[in-house]
Amino acid sequence: MSDAPTQPSASIPGSSATTGVDKVLLAEPRGFCAGVEMAIKALAWMVRTFPAPVYCYHEIVHNKLVVNRFEAQGVVFVDDIDDVPPGSPIMLSAHGSAPEVVEAARARGSYVVDSVCPLVTKVHHEVKVRAGKGYRIVYIGHEGHEEAVGTMAVAPDSIDRVESVAEVAALAATDEPVALLAQTTLSHRDWEDVAVAVKGRFPDVWTPGRSDLCFATTNRQAAIEELAHRCDAIVVIGSANSSNTVALERLARHEGCDHVYRVNTVDELPDDLAGVVGVTAGASAPEELVDAVIAYLAPAQGCELVIVTDEDEYFPPPRNIRELQASIEDASTVLLGGSLLDRPGMDDRSLPASDVLASLTR
Repeated sequence: MSDAPTQPSASIPGSSATTGVDKVLLAEPRGFCAGVEMAIKALAWMVRTFPAPVYCYHEIVHNKLVVNRFEAQGVVFVDDIDDVPPGSPIMLSAHGSAPEVVEAARARGSYVVDSVCPLVTKVHHEVKVRAGKGYRIVYIGHEGHEEAVGTMAVAPDSIDRVESVAEVAALAATDEPVALLAQTTLSHRDWEDVAVAVKGRFPDVWTPGRSDLCFATTNRQAAIEELAHRCDAIVVIGSANSSNTVALERLARHEGCDHVYRVNTVDELPDDLAGVVGVTAGASAPEELVDAVIAYLAPAQGCELVIVTDEDEYFPPPRNIRELQASIEDASTVLLGGSLLDRPGMDDRSLPASDVLASLTR
């Protein structure tokens, strides 16, 4: 759980009930993390800057609504850089890409923006440094997940992926020093037992000074732990291929809530929810999905915002797309007879990605 103390809950007015739901407990923080905010805004800038199609290697984030919204704007998601026509603009997803994929994209694309989350970049750097120093790396991560695939590709000959205690026991003995790293979107429970097993097998294992687990993932898990003991049911909003969303669902069940529902959209909600219902969203789920769920539940006593910590982390979009946008704005201002001295600066931080995503439909 987050080190921050639980703060007094704030109240949000609700509408009159049309279901049997008395109250909604709304987790805070929830939804988009800083890495997702950055990636969505970067891809939106690509869409506004280049004529369609814009290509994106893998889903920009793991959420159906987000992917569908960008596809409607002419974004084509591919799983192989060779599927991109030469000379096309390319975005690399937030989950991080293998070094050879980045190199291939730069050789093939007319303009390439790498929207990898900085927290994933940190793990890639740790893999590179430890491998360079002769370490055998044990990496806790989900098989086939884009982040795990990209991370392991940084030093494929020096890394073993595990996700269970049994897989740790099956690791070959080694005389090399051992380092322990992890996929950023794991839950603490995914990580803890496996990490303990690794440390049991390799007592001198090196670990980073700061956990690889994403702060946003940790914060959302702290919020679900708070909700689980106060709710008759919990709704987790997010896609099945979102690792952090699935972790929230599992954690709610582990904490003792008997009725936990992971939904992509409001259409997937059961029609018999009643009593106190907790609502949260994975780090890739936009706020409009949360709004739709609350509107459907129409809690008779409104919503209570359950705050476990303030989350104000900000990751700016990649430098090259920021510089391109600034150049376009400067040129447009001059061509329209405006003054560069009087033109207000762009404030990306104050513009929520959910608003950017919604604007793509207009």
